[in-house]
Amino acid sequence: MVQDKKTTQQPGLQRALKARHLTMIAIGGSIGTGLFVASGATISQAGPGGALLSYALIGLMVYFLMTSLGELAAFMPVSGSFSTYGAKYVEEGFGFALGWNYWYNWAVTIAVDLVASQLVMSYWFPDTPGWIWSALFLGLMFLMNYISVKGFGEAEYWFSLIKVTTVIIFIIIGVLMMIGILRGGESAGWQNWQIGEAPFAGGFSAMIGVAMIVGFSFQGTELIGIAAGESEDPAKNIPRAVRQVFWRILLFYIFAILIISLIIPYTDPSLLRNDVKDISVSPFTLVFQHAGLLSAAAVMNAVILTAVLSAGNSGMYASTRMLFTLASEGKAPRIFAKLSKNGVPRNALYATTVVAALCFLTSKFGNQQVYLWLLNTSGMTGFIAWLGIAISHYRFRRGYVAQGHKLADLPYLSGFFPLGPIFAFVLCLIITLGQNYQAFLADTIDWYGVAATYIGIPLFLSIWLGYRLVRRSRFVRYRDMEFPRFGE
Repeated sequence: MVQDKKTTQQPGLQRALKARHLTMIAIGGSIGTGLFVASGATISQAGPGGALLSYALIGLMVYFLMTSLGELAAFMPVSGSFSTYGAKYVEEGFGFALGWNYWYNWAVTIAVDLVASQLVMSYWFPDTPGWIWSALFLGLMFLMNYISVKGFGEAEYWFSLIKVTTVIIFIIIGVLMMIGILRGGESAGWQNWQIGEAPFAGGFSAMIGVAMIVGFSFQGTELIGIAAGESEDPAKNIPRAVRQVFWRILLFYIFAILIISLIIPYTDPSLLRNDVKDISVSPFTLVFQHAGLLSAAAVMNAVILTAVLSAGNSGMYASTRMLFTLASEGKAPRIFAKLSKNGVPRNALYATTVVAALCFLTSKFGNQQVYLWLLNTSGMTGFIAWLGIAISHYRFRRGYVAQGHKLADLPYLSGFFPLGPIFAFVLCLIITLGQNYQAFLADTIDWYGVAATYIGIPLFLSIWLGYRLVRRSRFVRYRDMEFPRFGE
């Protein structure tokens, strides 16, 4: 069926995001410090083959999730995205917990980005107090989201364009080095895949550890689901973004990892560190320096600063829209559902900014352990959101067919059902539960470390079960699911 905009347009939100904005929002949500900095650590831990296989496998999982989210978002483009889908097609408390966890996830992530921004700026201004940069960038992120949704879209478009251009230049330079046109690639080749334990190093535990890092690197692709509520033509633009964006991201990651592994041996000590404080550890910087580009560190520092600002900008947008939707559905204080004249949920923006600032202050002036717990909870929430997408899509499609609706009427149809959501659910669950499985194999279990790692799971379950007990919500039966028709 064709979805009428009247059934999906939330009151006051403006459909100002064009196709190019959606494309770059999805790219910007994925290409960041996970690629520019952490990719070197993945190669050193799992070897070139292990890292490449992990990126390909997790990339396939995320592609399946993108097609699932694309089918849902094109049919029902709302800013609540998978929170709304979870409530309508799984269970109301499930959607409630997804929404609050996702809001919390991005609010804390903004604080993480504020910490990262001052570390990056210390490269140029080592004597300037770091909190000044964090305050400045928090204000900048706030303004980009305060003015209008188009302002956010334009900022994210240019942020993402810088990152994409950097990756393309990196791939071109890497290829030129390997074929001998540029110097510095003398040792490049498949021999780097034959040293030590290559191509696979560290065994299964290394693969699980790398998969977690890779998964975090891909988190953010689901932002197009949040942005669907303000997309200019969601039935057309969401499917286009799903088809175009992910393959570009996957190619960027696969080619970048392959080039790094062919030019720099996985045993290179420079790859062993995963520290944003020292930009020289970025494998991108190392490859540029091998090519004789002496200013590579300064250039990559600027690019990584762009990545940090992009992540914070997107995080503020996503968390603000999620809080607005929760309030609109009566699952958060009504004050957060109020919109400005140009369609920005500013009260929700104020609340998100305050929480991000408080989390940041916790990291700087409070207990560092508290901040670590906040960070771990935030990271886990991204995987919980992915699990929610897979479950919601599976039940949505089952219910849609059970009620006799035609698949041909959907604006966008995922061609991988039911394999796609099932594969994504199982793999995501394995990675989520297995990220610290070694702790249970030790002679003495480090319960504090286990709790810090897995705290996001009991938090999500407690919110979900608490809602069920208070509201007495139940799983939605297929025959009771609501699928708005054209003109309703």
